[in-house]
Amino acid sequence: MTTIASGTDTLTRDALAVLQPGFTGTSAPSWLLRRLGEGLASVGLFGRNIATPAQVAALTAQLRAERDDVLVAIDEEGGDVTRLEVRTGSSFPGNHALGAVDDTALTEAVAHELGRRLAACGVNLNWAPSADINSNVDNPVIGVRSFGADTSLVARHTAAYVSGLQSAGVAACTKHFPGHGDTAVDSHHAMPRIDAELPVLESRELVPFRAAIEAGTRAVMSAHILVPALDPVHPATLSRRILTGLLREELGYDGLIVTDGMEMQAISATYGIERGSVLAIAAGADAICVGGGLSDEPTVLRLRDALVAAVRSGDLPEERLADAAARVRALAAWTASTQTTTPSASVNGGGTSERGSSSAVGSDARTDVGLVAARRALKVTRGAHFAPVTEAPYVAALTPVANIAVGDETPWGVAAELRRLLPGTETGSFTGERAGAEALAAAGSRRVVAVVRDAHRHTWMAEALDILLAARPDTVVVEMGVPQSPPRGALHIATHGAARVCGLAAAEAIAGA
Repeated sequence: MTTIASGTDTLTRDALAVLQPGFTGTSAPSWLLRRLGEGLASVGLFGRNIATPAQVAALTAQLRAERDDVLVAIDEEGGDVTRLEVRTGSSFPGNHALGAVDDTALTEAVAHELGRRLAACGVNLNWAPSADINSNVDNPVIGVRSFGADTSLVARHTAAYVSGLQSAGVAACTKHFPGHGDTAVDSHHAMPRIDAELPVLESRELVPFRAAIEAGTRAVMSAHILVPALDPVHPATLSRRILTGLLREELGYDGLIVTDGMEMQAISATYGIERGSVLAIAAGADAICVGGGLSDEPTVLRLRDALVAAVRSGDLPEERLADAAARVRALAAWTASTQTTTPSASVNGGGTSERGSSSAVGSDARTDVGLVAARRALKVTRGAHFAPVTEAPYVAALTPVANIAVGDETPWGVAAELRRLLPGTETGSFTGERAGAEALAAAGSRRVVAVVRDAHRHTWMAEALDILLAARPDTVVVEMGVPQSPPRGALHIATHGAARVCGLAAAEAIAGA
């Protein structure tokens, strides 16, 4: 059983309990284990902590040897945002692909299988799903992380995802409250603002969160966004009106409230992470997520000491900190009660982890729920110049800068998958105003497959497509972001996401078209 180190007072234990820090390395550092013994109750895993399935299982076992009910959290949305498969791309399509299929039973099955794999390696809290409505098509940070732009669709799939994930014993953390979809700024870089009036927010942004609460979501993550109709002064993460008045009292939510990463510039550049953390707990948050960019012991100690000092100075009521810590421990107790398997090496369900290979449950990739969903999500349109791709093509990846949530270390596209089906396929990555001309020159006489991601948001990308299609009308276009522009090319494939499994489904369509 968990044993708290002697000499650690209740206030300090509570301050540690509300923190969800990250760390560097693929095994737990000594400082982290020591703080778990002193009251730290949660740990966040990121891509830097993931190497192999066996390693993840060993890591979580190492953490539980120090504290058996520790919350091990991860940002595993599937689709474009993956941590378990950060080096290969996800075996599961993301929310936008699931919304495109619009089969809630499929969404629930995908979430359950993802949850099963998380539980198998000892992870019990997933910072997912995103319940944001992608109402602004130019949104730079949500996009394919959303189930779609339709309120009722997002609500029913959010509920299905929560049910599927939690049926595997992994707590869902529905995000980003009160809704990050109608923004044009990435909160990793600055403070977004939503100027929608209250009736719009109630009939649009809040609906999926109501559905998630009804489905029993164990956690909700706040957004670092300013919503003047709800609070003209404080961003949601620091707003008592929003976290306590709206989420707790009006919506009746009684589970854990987790902040988005406090090191994100929307908070850290304006308030600083110490003051921001104190304000967040005072506003009604229960857990402080920090560690995506700050991942060391001094950060944990700074935040612990800031919370303790705020209580002693009267800036933070002691009972509010105690209540927050109690909610963290309550969720930890729930996850401990749902554990039915011992962490093992089956992160990928028995499949291989190499790029381009299957990580399906069992030996037949065609039975994998992730691949089934990715295939069903494809929208394939034949153009006037359609001709089957029968020889190895040249894949021109028109590559935008990835947002921080997605990261730039996860591979995407169709080249690796297409190379298995059409050996000899070559590829190159292009960006900027000369992308079209450079791609044409590199392709030579080969058939071109142009792969884009949110072409509607990048003028240079649309212009590159113009150049490619004018010179080579038989070009195949694969849109792996949010499809907004009319289908173009001899063959146009919308995958509704850039997960590895979406690339595989698109490659099958290209080679078999």
